[in-house]
Amino acid sequence: MEKLRGCNKFLETSKPYFAMISLQFGYAGMNIITKVSLNRGMSHYVLVVYRHAFATAVIAPFALIFERKHQPKITFPIFMQIFVLGLLGPVIDQNFYYAGLKFTSPTFSCAMSNMLPAMTFVMAIICRMEKVDMKRVRCQAKMAGTAVTVAGAMLMTLYKGPIVEMFWSKNAHLHKSNVSTSSQNSDKEWFIGSILLIIATLAWASLFVLQTKALETYKNHQLSLTSLVCFTGTVQAIAVTFVMEHKANVWRVGWDMNLLAAAYAGIVTSSISYYVQGLVIKKKGPVFATAFSPLMMIIVAIMGSFILAEKIYLGGVLGAILIVIGLYSVLWGKHREKMEDPEEIEEPVKGVQGNGSSVMDDIEANEVELQKAAANNKLTVVPISIPMPELSMKAQPKA
Repeated sequence: MEKLRGCNKFLETSKPYFAMISLQFGYAGMNIITKVSLNRGMSHYVLVVYRHAFATAVIAPFALIFERKHQPKITFPIFMQIFVLGLLGPVIDQNFYYAGLKFTSPTFSCAMSNMLPAMTFVMAIICRMEKVDMKRVRCQAKMAGTAVTVAGAMLMTLYKGPIVEMFWSKNAHLHKSNVSTSSQNSDKEWFIGSILLIIATLAWASLFVLQTKALETYKNHQLSLTSLVCFTGTVQAIAVTFVMEHKANVWRVGWDMNLLAAAYAGIVTSSISYYVQGLVIKKKGPVFATAFSPLMMIIVAIMGSFILAEKIYLGGVLGAILIVIGLYSVLWGKHREKMEDPEEIEEPVKGVQGNGSSVMDDIEANEVELQKAAANNKLTVVPISIPMPELSMKAQPKA
């Protein structure tokens, strides 16, 4: 009996770890699938449209179920907030990320994504949302982490270096050595891709900072806000695609990798990830959830070398190490800040446009309100739950 209790306790304790590891496999698969789709000629503008169309279709029903009452009135200032969030997220962030992914590699793109906490910290300072007191160790850690992260990004951008051979991919690289290098990314394309990824991460960080204002209005309606942002972003992405793509056949998607990339990115990384990440953040906190980000980079590196015969360069490895060191320095500073000032609000962790912990808080709050109403009015309450499908490793992007 004691062994059974111990086993149950272990499983209960391990759930957040298994959930975050599964989520990193989900994100990693998104990058691999998207890279394959882009290499086969799919327009990243069209991919953004289809991704957020799928995301809207998945999230909107839950917003209608849980948040159909007391919806905030959409005034012009609120509409502009939603419009700008849609522009920063689905349009700028995703398009630049996909373009950068096309010019570089999945592993490189994932490494660049780890710059997000540092860039968010810088944006918060610029907008006077973050106070800097260099006498405190936590501030010193965040500043030092930001500097190291930027140094790592610059190293990855400006220095490629020799190829780092992995023992499982050495034969594959030797086999491909006689193949024409015309399809390989040039140094110029690699540099352009790096700049595009940095711009995408800046847009992503700006989204989190500006989202704070919108959440003041949609404090109890985060699912609705996410649905509106995804829908607005879809409409904006359609307009951008019409301007950038003039051939009708770019919209064609069959039962192929292109459809899988759009559906997978929209459903898994823009929808299911909100629920899984929200559960983990509520139980273990945002620092715990963010700390697993480098795992995605490792998974993508291994999967990319197997599936795409991706070449890993020394500059990328050294830069990624610096970025990860900077990431954990910033996260440690944020953790210390939370411990010293628990009343301060944590920055959101990336889903695509939403705050996972806030979403879960809202869902649970609505359930509690329904239960109270039932008790007072003697009504029957039918509990509604959201299923959490298991995430398996798939063969996505961004953000």
